[in-house]
Amino acid sequence: MNEKTTVAASSKAERKFNLKHNPLYNFGRENLGILIGLLILCVILTIFSPVFLSKNNILNVLRQVATNLYIACAMTMVIILGGIDLSVGSTMALSGVVTGGMIAFSGQSLVVAVIAGILVGVVVGAFNGFLISKTTIPPFIVTLSTMNIARGASYVYTGGQPIRVMSDSFNFIGSGYVGEIPMPIIYLIIIVIISILIMSKSRLGRHIYAVGGNPVAAKFSGIKNSRVLFFAYLFSGLMSAIAGIVLASRMFSGQPTAGQGAEMDAIAAVVLGGTSMSGGVGKIGGTVIGALIIGVLSNGLNLLGINSFWQYIVKGVVILIAVYVDFLKKGKKSN
Repeated sequence: MNEKTTVAASSKAERKFNLKHNPLYNFGRENLGILIGLLILCVILTIFSPVFLSKNNILNVLRQVATNLYIACAMTMVIILGGIDLSVGSTMALSGVVTGGMIAFSGQSLVVAVIAGILVGVVVGAFNGFLISKTTIPPFIVTLSTMNIARGASYVYTGGQPIRVMSDSFNFIGSGYVGEIPMPIIYLIIIVIISILIMSKSRLGRHIYAVGGNPVAAKFSGIKNSRVLFFAYLFSGLMSAIAGIVLASRMFSGQPTAGQGAEMDAIAAVVLGGTSMSGGVGKIGGTVIGALIIGVLSNGLNLLGINSFWQYIVKGVVILIAVYVDFLKKGKKSN
């Protein structure tokens, strides 16, 4: 009898251990609140708009969420480090118009144009990363400055007019399909997987959490804080460039006004996904759910015929609630 009891207890302990180390179980446990919120939101919209659950609408939501999530994945790393990047929307616009201009104005090939657009984002990200990692200027001020510089450069380059791009290969980047799956969703899957691997499986990811949690302790432990900061902002610039090129392709033109409010959407997704604005805490999985909630909200308001201006109010309220919940969590931990 004792032997049977011992075997049963051992088996139970083993199952419990396996469950705790199951990624799906941990993902569901860590994000249970926002997952329930997303489910409730979907049920409500399904009741009021039968179109919501149609295949075309679901793909449309994912396509719209995609460009936000490219940026939000990088923004998660930046905010975990206790920083912020306000330049992402303007970088989107600048990368999009440069890529479009290289094709429409200079007659360059698609590959050269895309590389040029990506380099624009990398340069902006590197500039942000250099100033933030090498000086004491707050990230808010640095990225606010580059936000205006990049937006102004977009208007100067285009003369304030959209750049129409008549190229099927360029348009395929954001409007093409592989089977029934839109290309932006394919990029999304790749970017999310890469971001998760960086944050959960690499030494760089561990360093990001360490620097965000306690930069002084991280420095004394041998971590190069400046390199970690530089990478995060460089990655943010890269993701903004990709988002800008994909968006320009979807609109068949480079728009100097593109990406306005993109930083708002990315921050909303990150904070709603559980990343702490004070740094050190956050996961890409939560950001994905946060972006889905923002996307579903916007789509639902459109389906219900509610004025799009209300979306700004909803997003503002969502950010405020998410930050307040984070404040309450930290208050409980300190007590």
